Amino acid sequence: MVRVPVMLCCMIRENLVHGFATPEGTRNFSARFPEAERVGNFRQASGVKGFKDLWFSSIGMGSYLGETDAAADQLYQQAAVTAVRHGINVLDTAINYRHQRSERNFGEAIRELLKSGEVQRQDLIVCSKAGYLSFDGDVPADPRQYFTKEYIDTGIIKHSDVAGGMHCMASAYIADQIGRSRRNLGLETIDVFYLHNPETQLAEVAPPEFHARLKAAFATLEKAVAAGNIRSYGIASWNAFRVPQGEHGHMSLAECLSAARDVAGEDHHFRFVQIPFNLAMTEAYAAPNQPFGHELVSPLEFAAREGIAVIGSATLYQGQLTRNLPLRLHDCLEGTTDAQCAMQFARSAPGLLTALVGMGRPAHVLENLQVANRPMVPRDKWEALFSRDA
Repeated sequence: MVRVPVMLCCMIRENLVHGFATPEGTRNFSARFPEAERVGNFRQASGVKGFKDLWFSSIGMGSYLGETDAAADQLYQQAAVTAVRHGINVLDTAINYRHQRSERNFGEAIRELLKSGEVQRQDLIVCSKAGYLSFDGDVPADPRQYFTKEYIDTGIIKHSDVAGGMHCMASAYIADQIGRSRRNLGLETIDVFYLHNPETQLAEVAPPEFHARLKAAFATLEKAVAAGNIRSYGIASWNAFRVPQGEHGHMSLAECLSAARDVAGEDHHFRFVQIPFNLAMTEAYAAPNQPFGHELVSPLEFAAREGIAVIGSATLYQGQLTRNLPLRLHDCLEGTTDAQCAMQFARSAPGLLTALVGMGRPAHVLENLQVANRPMVPRDKWEALFSRDA
C-alpha cells in the first residue's frame, strides 16, 4: 500500500487525534485501490447534506461480537489495521461492544495506521453508538453497584431515565458517553454518532414521553456537533424501522426527522440511520412501513427522498448466513462462498451505502474483501430475487 504523509490536521491534541473524514481524504483513500474503485466499491452519500462528497467503502468493519480478553483485543486491532490497509474506510463500533474494548481496539489500530503514515485521519469514517449501559472492560462483580457509583451517584442519570434496566438516552448520559467514546477511540471528532436502539425504551415509556426524550437527545447531539465532538448523528436500530407501522417498537423516520428539525431547523445533523439488512432481514428494502405524505414507502425509499444515508448492519446475520445458502443464490450473486454471496446481496441493495460485516480476525478480513473487487449485482438481477418465480 502506498504510504502518505501525516499532515498537521492529524496532530495529537490532549492525546486525541484532530480531524474528521473529508471529501479529499476519502477520495484519496479510494484512489489507492483502483480495481475496487473501478467496479464501484466506493460510493458517495448522494443527497446527504454535508456528506454527499464523502466516499464510503461498500463494506464496513463491524465490531459487535467476540470475547472480552487480551487475545481477542489483539486480533481485533490487527483485523482493523488489515481492513484499512485493504480498502475499508468505514469503521463501526459502539461503547457497549465488548464492554468498550472494541472502541479501544479501533483506537489503537487508527493510531498505528496514522503513526506509520499509511492513512490520514480524514481518510476514515469512524462511527460509534450509545444508549445501552456499558461496563468498563469486564463485567464487574456487582453490576448494580458499578452503575450506581459510576452514573447515579455522580448525577449523570436518574433511575427513572433507565428503561428495561439497561437503556438510557438522557441528555447528560449521551454527553458522557460521547466523551468516553472519543477517549476510547483517541479521536477529537467522531464522524457519525448513533443513538443505539432507542426503540428499547418503548417497552416502558409512553410515546409522548419517548418523543420528548428523543428530542432532548437530538438537542444534546446537535450541541456535540457544534462543539466539534461529532460530525453528524443518527439512529442505529434493530426493530424500529423494520417492523410494520403500529407494531410494538416501530419508529417513524418522518417523526425522527421532524424532531431533528424542531431542534435545529433544516440545518440539523440527523443524517444517518443504521438498519439490519441481509438475506433473512430484507425489510429496509421490501417493507413499505414508513409514512411519506399520503403513502407508505420502504425505509430505503424514505431515506433516499429525504437525504438520509442508510448503513446496513448484520450483513451475515451474526454468522448464520455463512453456510447452507441455496445454490441458486450463488448463481445470482456470484459469490465463491456463502459469506461472499451474503455480502454481495447486501452491498448491492439499491440505496444502501455500506454493508457492515463483523470481522474479528485478519483472515476474515482478507476473505471478505475479495468481494470488494467484484462489480455489484445489476439492479434488475438483484430485484429479481424478490419475484415469486425466483
